Amino acid sequence: MPKKTQKLKPDTVLKNYWRNSRQFADLFNAVLFDGETVINPDELEDADTEESTILENKDYVQSMQASRDVLRIQKISNELGAQFVLYGLENQERIHYAMPMRVMGLDYAAYKKQYDSNAAKYRDSGDMDEDEYLSGMRKTDRLIPVITLVVYYGEKPWDGATSLCGMLDIPQKLAGLVSDYKMNLVEARENNFKFHNVNNVDFFNLLEILLDKSRPLKETRKKAIAYAEEHNVDKMVIMTVAGAANSRIDYNLLDKEGGTDPMYTVFKETREEGKIEGRLEGRAEGIIETGYEFGLSDNEILERLQKKLNISEEAALEYIRMFGRQPV
Repeated sequence: MPKKTQKLKPDTVLKNYWRNSRQFADLFNAVLFDGETVINPDELEDADTEESTILENKDYVQSMQASRDVLRIQKISNELGAQFVLYGLENQERIHYAMPMRVMGLDYAAYKKQYDSNAAKYRDSGDMDEDEYLSGMRKTDRLIPVITLVVYYGEKPWDGATSLCGMLDIPQKLAGLVSDYKMNLVEARENNFKFHNVNNVDFFNLLEILLDKSRPLKETRKKAIAYAEEHNVDKMVIMTVAGAANSRIDYNLLDKEGGTDPMYTVFKETREEGKIEGRLEGRAEGIIETGYEFGLSDNEILERLQKKLNISEEAALEYIRMFGRQPV
């Protein structure tokens, strides 16, 4: 019997989703520029997400490797030629209390990579003054700016620091003297951005529904399904939302009617208060599939569900409706 459900890996589906230039540009425009189209998707190109550099001083040499989730470079053409900006996106499933420092490290690696590449061109140059030669760059050289956005998909409010200083224990007399490094944070559970891309609108609206733990799980699923039906949400968006929310999708329904029926959006949340229900659903599905494999009737499977899971007949019937054989 084919599997009805499949767990989607958040990291994979989110990277694939944000590699789309229009969705990527719309996200950054919404978060950084209040919806104004500052970043044109046609100006974006892929950049190398693997960044490694060497930290050196007279006592030691240490390598540093960093891998971005998504990194795009924008080429802005103007009357002076062209300007470039690097935009990095980090997908975060859980709260990371060292995230500002991690972002700072990623950005530093991007700058150091530029610097090393630039300095390599001057190793044999004979037309640099002493300061330029020691610096590894000319006075007029400029690096490409780096802007990183962290998108957090957890259901709990972010209670970690959003800047480097938020991670430090700074004596009062030194407050304001310690250099800070801020982090651009997006909490998917709070959708208050001005998106123009319809996929982003649906993506964040569905996440807002699924990550809201103020209502029962069944009500949440019904609301998500109703939204998907009403807005004819794209299949790719559904898969990404399911992955981001650590949910499962019913692939039997996904392919119904050639993949056009939005009823495949049967999400099953795995948030903290729903873990017990999720485990019961998994056990129930296994009992039902095993029963069919051994030729048991629905009534016999119903009795096995009640006995093995210690649940009521009504609850067992619900599992039969969820995981039983679809009517011909």
